[in-house]
Amino acid sequence: MNRLKDASSPYLLQHRDNPVHWWEWGPEAFGEARRRNKPVLISIGYAACHWCHVMAHESFEDETVAAVMNDLFVNIKVDREERPDVDHVYMSALQALGEHGGWPLTMFLTAEGEPFWGGTYFPKEPKFGRPGFVQVLREIARLYRDEPERIRHNSEALRQHLARTAEADGGALGREDLDRLGARLTEVMDAEHGGLTGAPKFPNPPILEYLLRHARRTGDETARGRFLLTLQRMALGGIRDHLGGGFARYSVDEQWLVPHFEKMLYDNAQLLELYALAFAGTGRRLFSDAAEDIVAWLEREMTTAEGAFASSLDADSEGEEGRFYVWSDAEVREVLGEEDGAFFCKVYDITPGGNWEGTNIPNRLISGEAPEPVEERLEAMRQKLLERRAGREKPGLDDKILADWNGLTIAALVRSAPLLHHPEWVGLARKAYRFISESMSRDGRLGHSSRAGSLIFPGFALDHAAMMRAALALHEATGENAYLRDAETWRDILLQEYRVPESGVLAMTAREADPLVVRPQPTHDDAVPNANGVFAEALVRLAQITGSQADHERAEEVLARLVGIARSAPLGHTSILNALDLHLRGLGILVTGNDAEALHETALRLPYLDRSVRRLREGDVLDAHHPARALAATGEGPRALVCAGMRCSLPVTDADALRARVQEMLAP
Repeated sequence: MNRLKDASSPYLLQHRDNPVHWWEWGPEAFGEARRRNKPVLISIGYAACHWCHVMAHESFEDETVAAVMNDLFVNIKVDREERPDVDHVYMSALQALGEHGGWPLTMFLTAEGEPFWGGTYFPKEPKFGRPGFVQVLREIARLYRDEPERIRHNSEALRQHLARTAEADGGALGREDLDRLGARLTEVMDAEHGGLTGAPKFPNPPILEYLLRHARRTGDETARGRFLLTLQRMALGGIRDHLGGGFARYSVDEQWLVPHFEKMLYDNAQLLELYALAFAGTGRRLFSDAAEDIVAWLEREMTTAEGAFASSLDADSEGEEGRFYVWSDAEVREVLGEEDGAFFCKVYDITPGGNWEGTNIPNRLISGEAPEPVEERLEAMRQKLLERRAGREKPGLDDKILADWNGLTIAALVRSAPLLHHPEWVGLARKAYRFISESMSRDGRLGHSSRAGSLIFPGFALDHAAMMRAALALHEATGENAYLRDAETWRDILLQEYRVPESGVLAMTAREADPLVVRPQPTHDDAVPNANGVFAEALVRLAQITGSQADHERAEEVLARLVGIARSAPLGHTSILNALDLHLRGLGILVTGNDAEALHETALRLPYLDRSVRRLREGDVLDAHHPARALAATGEGPRALVCAGMRCSLPVTDADALRARVQEMLAP
């Protein structure tokens, strides 16, 4: 019996009509495996995954293949976005076997949940140098039945590997180390196309942020140029949806031309921040357009009825990857007319022969940026084509609400709003925040995934860390202390429920969560920044806002532990290094006095990489150890104090003076 019909996950619901007797993850499935003395097959994917769809159509929808699966295994289907902890454990096991990671993830487990072998996509028939899926199933079942010692050996070796945790080496990193790593990163960036060299190309936002931080810290113009080149080439490339806004997950080539067409909330949240920073530093319309298009896409296609943001859009529609997004030369001319159609096709590289598999991915890698009048003409054309595209069969929307991805998006909207002069974006962020903090919370603790009245609870470390970061961004923007109190609540929960005393790092799962084979404690960044790096940044920012000695000590303690881990693989831990940069050189700006709105707005328009902002309102009391406590209490007019660590400048009273003071204190 297929048990997925009542699942909350859109990905699991895609499989509810399979002839496979799927179970959801849980103790009942493993109890069934023990009762039948069968191994477990766990298949992990997500709703927007192209190769997950391929394997489903080839194998899971096939009666013959399903009969073999049902006879030989207890089969569990998992949405990796709902259960990132389960995905992490078994993906780590696969990589320990020497295999490249990817989805669908197909792992074979004992009835106790211990992995002993696995792979990713298995074709139904032998091809790509891989055995056929039924061959694999029969051989794994035979080994489980006939060679139990071999299975025990494999599972024990993998369990020991999974139980290892990252260890700090006792060393530290200082400003000179960050500078040296930044110079090395600049050298390995692709000087022609941007991004890390080679293909496929992923945006890697934490790495790009590190590159920009390095440029701002040292004045390295080459690093700044590589950062801007990367964002420029992505904004011109086919990885960007030039009609509807937003970016695909990655480019399969080194030029950013051909996307893997699925669109993920987390990518676009992180890129929104970076494009806002790029615009603030250059004033180039290309960057503001890319950022504004992301938000337009969020509002049009990704905002749920609750005011929060959905998770992803599928790569496929009508059974084909990318079909929704590609164009023929003839259709463009039909919509726009001959003259405008010819002009649009020239600008966007649309030809009768196509630029990808006989069709066209709109891009401007050849034509580049254009003067303002041309951009305005193209904007009207894009709108017409977007209206035509809206009549096509749309890719599937995964409308579950994830607390961590929403937290990233909320912070991005709030941080980008002043840089791009869109104060209404803060309102979008507040609506999403309200739903997460109120409807996905129990006694202050957050759940992870919400859909159709179902909540996965408790949430994970990144849910709390990302929402702590979002709360601080909203506190900076609004001055409302309720956000600050939320941030402090989630800080305490992370320290009490998620931090592992022996290792000093955050585990993915809460202390009392359902146990896995191991309690995962990853520290490296993946497609999203790691919870430890996000938490470290939030702790540093909280200390800069409150000026509390206890907050400063917490931030330093956590950073010291994490930096010792990051030293061994810096590029895999750039979210931690970014937090360290904020700690070493970030400024706390305190805005106080009557009629101080203009000063507050000026402070918010300074790039968030360099500062944290607190708007001190009537009745607010600074911490006893805040270095500006005495200065802030004098006078009634608007003034701002700029603090570095535990020392503060004299007050300034106008916007120009504030900008000058910050520039002086940040000078390399």
